[in-house]
Amino acid sequence: MEEKKDLLIKNIPFSAPVDIVELVDYEEGRVVSRTLCAKPQVNITLFAFDKDEEVSAHTSPGDAMVQVLDGEALINIDGEKITAKKGQVVVMPANVPHSVTASTRFKMLLTVVKQAVGIKGL
Repeated sequence: MEEKKDLLIKNIPFSAPVDIVELVDYEEGRVVSRTLCAKPQVNITLFAFDKDEEVSAHTSPGDAMVQVLDGEALINIDGEKITAKKGQVVVMPANVPHSVTASTRFKMLLTVVKQAVGIKGL
């Protein structure tokens, strides 16, 4: 099969069923990520966190949806602490400080959707 150019989604097999939790492995003392899409309006990234690892407080220019694939995490959204478990989703609003800390080993699929940026008058 000819290699596709300008793929919208990458780093995942096409036209085949995939066990998404197997696409990223846990590593001791680390947060591991695999980018599946990085475009101006949407980013999709798969993460595996070792227990107690975190992504420290930051903001995002788009709404960010965490889909918990394995384990449990503490998600802090502007001071509100939320426990999220396998099978649950949490949406973090754009431009609001948030952090994610693994309560156990934890895997998530993060989807960030951003506003289209256009030039006024065109």
